Amino acid sequence: MNRLNDAFPAVDNVATATPILEADRLDAIDRLRDYLRSERTAVLDILTETATFQAAEAEIQASERALSGAADEVINNRPKTLNHLAAFMPSNVLLYSYVLYAVVPSLYIRKISLRPSSYVKEPMERLHRLLAPRHRLPIDVVNHEQKVFVERVARDADVVVFTGTFGNSEKLRKSLPREQLFVFFGQGVNPFIVGPKADFDKAIRDLIQVRLFNSGQDCMGPDAIFVPRTHSTLFLERLQLALEKLKFGSRKHADADYGPLFYGSAVDEISKYLLENEQRIVHGGAVRYSTRHVEPTVIFSSLHNRADIVEFFGPIFNVIAYDTPEDLVRELSLDIYTERALGASVYAVPEIEEFLRKRHMVSVDCTLFDIEDGNTPFGGYGRMANYAWRNGDLRIEPILLSRTIARMVGQRP
Repeated sequence: MNRLNDAFPAVDNVATATPILEADRLDAIDRLRDYLRSERTAVLDILTETATFQAAEAEIQASERALSGAADEVINNRPKTLNHLAAFMPSNVLLYSYVLYAVVPSLYIRKISLRPSSYVKEPMERLHRLLAPRHRLPIDVVNHEQKVFVERVARDADVVVFTGTFGNSEKLRKSLPREQLFVFFGQGVNPFIVGPKADFDKAIRDLIQVRLFNSGQDCMGPDAIFVPRTHSTLFLERLQLALEKLKFGSRKHADADYGPLFYGSAVDEISKYLLENEQRIVHGGAVRYSTRHVEPTVIFSSLHNRADIVEFFGPIFNVIAYDTPEDLVRELSLDIYTERALGASVYAVPEIEEFLRKRHMVSVDCTLFDIEDGNTPFGGYGRMANYAWRNGDLRIEPILLSRTIARMVGQRP
């Protein structure tokens, strides 16, 4: 007999506080994990409509790990059984968000309704049609306009998950019943900080990996890269040499390091930013609208007169020189970092690492991807980055749905 069924017997009463760990749902998670491991070609074909092949492969692997850890996650957090979750889905990481916001929560939520982002509605629907027969879970992808989805679906849910901008999240939250649990996933600056004693070769490899993940179209990418002024010339030279070796190609090609941007609006926004900062471009800068090819571009400025911090959905490296750790502390204390405090990566600057841990999830000598785990809380302490709210109880902290539900709605006795 499955050990989780022994731990949490199956239940019929939807109001009970016992998590749903019925055999059919546990089997569904196993079936989906095994399918992703053995027959991923069809999944890759859908994901590479919006993501590079390498990013899609990484997303599948992360999804497999989250599915493998789902059972232990529920045992550890013991969330109360709920009837219904409604999620406003992101426009990227289609499979991973499907796993984290729908498949894993199906162990303790009876029904899940997903509204795909309008940018990726068709691939999201195709992904669901492909996976639904494999897992056979009560997950629906609902193709409603946002206002209709709110009125017909989200308003009656126990939990509402929203991925998007802070402004839109606030408007939505205020329109919903106070007794609902509202969970928001937003954006972070994700500063990438390199010290004078860092291993520059490793730092640059890691920087390229995280900044060019899915051609830069990922919310984990750093919007600000800080390097010591005394070593900035060396850092820039090595970064440019590494970028020159990268290969542009189709999102379907496994050997392409980056590909065409999926979002046309991102091409426009990047073009405008590059024009505004043309004097600061030290590498790249070309934008080809016909192919949506944005060259990996390095913008360089100094802390006292830095370029604007913008969330890029493209391969832009905003490198900023600093003089002392004290200067960095003053910079990182500004509202743009504290309000959007999510993650940060630090390479050989221990005093900055200690300071950032007060608000950020910090990776040391590695990327945020290296420390992210779909079965543990992730995020920071900036309200524009992530928060959970219910009945006036606002919690700005790293989020994991099962833990947040256990803490804010109820836990199995």
